[in-house]
Amino acid sequence: MTLREEADQIIQKSIQAVLPDEAVKRALQGRKFGPGKIYMVAAGKAGWQMGRAAAEILGDRLEAGVVVTKYGHVKGEISRTRCFEAGHPVPDENSYQATREALELVERASAQDEVIFLLSGGGSALFEKPLVSGEELADITGQLLACGADIVEMNIIRKRLSAVKGGRFAKVCEPAYVFGIVLSDILGDPLDMIASGPAYPDSSTCGEALAVVKKYKLRMSERAMSLLAQETPKTLANVETQITGSVSDLCRAAAAACKELGYEPVILTDQLSCEAREAGRFLSAIAKTHRDTQKSLAFLAGGETVVHLTGKGKGGRNQELALAAAEGIAGLPGTAVFSVGSDGTDGPTDAAGGYSDTFTKEKLAKLGISIYDVLQDNDAYHALKKTEGLIVTGATGTNVNDVAALLIRR
Repeated sequence: MTLREEADQIIQKSIQAVLPDEAVKRALQGRKFGPGKIYMVAAGKAGWQMGRAAAEILGDRLEAGVVVTKYGHVKGEISRTRCFEAGHPVPDENSYQATREALELVERASAQDEVIFLLSGGGSALFEKPLVSGEELADITGQLLACGADIVEMNIIRKRLSAVKGGRFAKVCEPAYVFGIVLSDILGDPLDMIASGPAYPDSSTCGEALAVVKKYKLRMSERAMSLLAQETPKTLANVETQITGSVSDLCRAAAAACKELGYEPVILTDQLSCEAREAGRFLSAIAKTHRDTQKSLAFLAGGETVVHLTGKGKGGRNQELALAAAEGIAGLPGTAVFSVGSDGTDGPTDAAGGYSDTFTKEKLAKLGISIYDVLQDNDAYHALKKTEGLIVTGATGTNVNDVAALLIRR
């Protein structure tokens, strides 16, 4: 196989290992439910996949359900369940409509009933009932994305501007019991931060929210600022939560796939959190250190990088990481770097990530394209497309952050 073919195989096996179907089934099979009704709400990029698995297990016990996921992620009907597609990373009217349906559903629940709440990354945008106008919420979200705020900082703000985040959805479900099954997309698996914690007590404070506003000089209305001063629920007596998958599982799966291909895998971290281009340059620096190795090596890093927008091009953090690495690995024999989002999407593109190798820089140079200029314009998508370096998987049905790999084949 070529290096690219090996990369594609590693990606396929890694994602396959963290699909939520079996994890949801393990969480529900054998669980004893009371005599009341069972309602289901699924929100996030993996919402349809998780909802389908739960509906198959619950069968006739499922009274009704609502699923809300990203556009293009609904793959068919689910028994007794209404499925919605909505906006991400910025919520839209479909996000609000789906959330209204979900709230109307759980408001029916009595103390004898139970709500199965299936949550995955992307839920912050997809599952939303804003306490400010949709236009202002979109503007604030856009500001946070553009300034490079990390996911924790974004959620500290968004949960205070929402009627369902920061534990508030669980309060709506009262007196019904909520069983949460969570697919984690945040480093360290903080349950109050994943999709802004709709069914988990909020650990963040008003002071932290105001600090984020000051740090990034966010423009907000008086109404929004007043909401930041209102505390979120700090205790919830009606919730039980189980995590079903995370980026550490993704890294272990990638390492196993590399080993099968004859690489000696090293998991550098499952807590990667830095600028995408810096992560790419770091992996290329490791490649230079090991350029004289006599054995095949694979260095893996899982997590979530960020991009500070300096241009108006097209791309995503994984594509930017891969392209940034191309500069440093140019000319190194048998060397490649890829980075991919486990959900199959990377920024506002149809790609899941990017791939670069020994020859990427040379190919671009022949076309008169400077990697530096491309990165300044945040236009990694078009550059990688010209070198056949885009990784396209389609929607995967899972979402446990990203994995990047440096492959050195000997």
